[in-house]
Amino acid sequence: MSTVHQPDLRDRPARLTVGVVGAGRVGPALAASLQLAGHRPVAVSGVSDASRRRAEAMLPGVPLVPPAEVLQRADLVLLTVPDDALPGLVAGLAETGAVRPGQLLVHTSGRYGARVLDPALRAGALPLALHPAMTFTGTPVDVQRLAGCSFGVTAPEELRLAAEALVIEMGGEPEWISERDRPLYHAALALGANHLVTLVAQSMELLRAAGVGAPDRMLGPLLGAALDNALRSGDAALTGPVARGDAGTVAAHVTELRRHAPQTVAGYLAMARATADRALATGLLKPELAEDLLGVLADAGHAGDAGHAGDAGHGGDAAGGPSGTDGTSGPHGTDGTDGTTGPNGTDGTDGSTGTEGNDR
Repeated sequence: MSTVHQPDLRDRPARLTVGVVGAGRVGPALAASLQLAGHRPVAVSGVSDASRRRAEAMLPGVPLVPPAEVLQRADLVLLTVPDDALPGLVAGLAETGAVRPGQLLVHTSGRYGARVLDPALRAGALPLALHPAMTFTGTPVDVQRLAGCSFGVTAPEELRLAAEALVIEMGGEPEWISERDRPLYHAALALGANHLVTLVAQSMELLRAAGVGAPDRMLGPLLGAALDNALRSGDAALTGPVARGDAGTVAAHVTELRRHAPQTVAGYLAMARATADRALATGLLKPELAEDLLGVLADAGHAGDAGHAGDAGHGGDAAGGPSGTDGTSGPHGTDGTDGTTGPNGTDGTDGSTGTEGNDR
């Protein structure tokens, strides 16, 4: 089995040639950041027209070539493809002999650690997992956002210093994540960043329905303050009718949501229950008020189940359920917009959205 040797930077050129496999939103931004640090992008691969345009805009003059040729040209290769495509890509590159001994092979998936690169390791590559905890737009603004961005770093111990040095050169802050903790780390980021986009988008839709002309302007200061308070104070920052135990207000919310936006009810109830649990645990919600509140949430959930059963009958009445309503079925998996990425930090070749920031 191949072993990983501590790289001696004295034996390497002062600067590295850089290649990108997967020209989604993340890869070109990272390569552009490395270019600012003095490294030299030399090749990029991309399949779709959107990927090619993005590569040309972010890395002007860098040739578009097949993935195997990217590896032939570069000392440092960024594998910025969707999570599900990464294992097969690595295995294929190793099997075809594209991987060169001593080559730095970096993936940016939040889900995986360095072990997914084992086929390349056996071929002599130096494996690094560097995941930027940032959402990407596929525009030059991404390079600026990397300043101070935390990176989840996983690598063999011998390569830890090299991995951290690359992150610092991109303007980021390295945060060491063990191999076994990568899935939990990734889930935490998805819970916060991906779901936040859904909540904000739903909130803006409801404000528009209520006649607000500029919901983004209304929500900006409020959400900014809420985020700042939450990061500073955690659960102590909880406010609103659930944390106060205003059961009547919550019941009115559910009624209005069923009438105007039934697809949001399931999410509202789930978040209200989670908020109530946290408020109870920290003493913000008094037990005597929590009883009525939890009763409202339970009743609303049961009513939703009955309504969904009614909907299953092609709009006919189910026993105990409102007829013809689908207000209980919850969110229907609405698609994210192509401009929305999450914290996964990996890119699809065609820039389509996917789970957890897959440029995805």
